[in-house]
Amino acid sequence: MKKLNETIKATLATTAAVALGAFALTSCEVEKTQDGKMPEVDVDVEGGELPEYDVDAPEVDVKMEEKEIAVPDVDVKMEEKKISVPDVDITPADEDNDTPGEEEVPPAEPEGDTPQ
Repeated sequence: MKKLNETIKATLATTAAVALGAFALTSCEVEKTQDGKMPEVDVDVEGGELPEYDVDAPEVDVKMEEKEIAVPDVDVKMEEKKISVPDVDITPADEDNDTPGEEEVPPAEPEGDTPQ
């Protein structure tokens, strides 16, 4: 039972960390401050040729059969406990720092039937 509680706590912590990361990434404001440039490349090549292979694969026959195996019979008693969970407040980047002439990227629209 103790191991189950530890597993639940680890799962909640992992879920909270992923959610926090997702919130942090979606609340970032990204501005391009300089144009990029591709490197100049001068390449003179002739066509190549891939090697040929002759592959003889084995024949695989998969069937289902019934076997008797030992499986655990676990009864889980659920109880309410108070635990610490993250409370995340996100303050968007300062929108007053926009550089004139740069495009502003609108926030992503939620997909599907997600509650808002």
